[in-house]
Amino acid sequence: MKILSIESSCDETSAAIVEMGEERKILSNIVASQIETHALYGGVVPEIASRAHSEVISKITYEALETAGVTLDDIDAIGVTNRPGLIGALLVGVNFAKSLALSRNIPLVLVHHIRGHIAANYLVHPDLEPPFLALVVSGGHTSLIEVTDYTHFETVGRTKDDAMGESFDKVARVMGIPYPGGAEMDRLASLGDKKAFKLPSAALNDGSLDFSFSGLKTHIINILHNMEQKGIPYPKEDIAASFTETVLNSVEKKLKMAIERYPHTSLVLAGGVSANSHLRSFMEEFAFKNGMKFYVPPRSLCGDNAAMIGAQAYYEFINGNTASSSLNAYATGE
Repeated sequence: MKILSIESSCDETSAAIVEMGEERKILSNIVASQIETHALYGGVVPEIASRAHSEVISKITYEALETAGVTLDDIDAIGVTNRPGLIGALLVGVNFAKSLALSRNIPLVLVHHIRGHIAANYLVHPDLEPPFLALVVSGGHTSLIEVTDYTHFETVGRTKDDAMGESFDKVARVMGIPYPGGAEMDRLASLGDKKAFKLPSAALNDGSLDFSFSGLKTHIINILHNMEQKGIPYPKEDIAASFTETVLNSVEKKLKMAIERYPHTSLVLAGGVSANSHLRSFMEEFAFKNGMKFYVPPRSLCGDNAAMIGAQAYYEFINGNTASSSLNAYATGE
């Protein structure tokens, strides 16, 4: 089954062709990045993102078809992200996909962005099957999810405020690191002293599986501001290392609680922040110590991309979750 998929939830416009069934293949996965544009403003500007999606979505869709060596006549379904994300950005993708599906009489499938991130693992790990526990971490999301079936998900823990990726980017910005700062924070953390600064945990101490990164982020930003006022140079490596270590310790605390409540044998990591080398290593070691199989996508599939949307669209389609021309986009939602 060949699926054309569209992703436009934030600042990446992507179109892909995936072949799903007994074999899972990415025939094409085109991504048009807006990073250079938004770097000028230190973060994503929603209105600019929407306009940029509109300018390239048709071009990259036909590029995806050409790269895959197929035409619209070969497409069995069109999958599109319809939630959550920047509403203007989502609407560009949803309306484009609806128009294309309607004009060619191709089934339309809605896909939840977080489900898509998890499904990226199916493209590269043929042995991965639900049920399992997943940690999804990105610039906009931090969620612990129990996946009981390919289309049944329960969020059992989440951030109450800032997402993990957002916190990395904001701390990086205060240190003068250009947006997005996650990759540079990852590099610096390898060079610094992870015990240089004592920081508050992001793991809420309330018996839940929830996080709160706002306090941790604010604490370290206050340290940076105080150092700046005193004319003390930023020890960027130590800041990055201490911040990263605190994040990992916070995740470990909640994961230990999670696997006691949801004793699955597989642990999945997904989302943009899953590209972080320290988080990947920690999660792999945690899974090994607890007798679990560990799955994470290659870095090329960690960020927002349409291939992951196509993978999840397949499972939604065979479960009968198709959409009509009334499909809308939503900024939030489970």
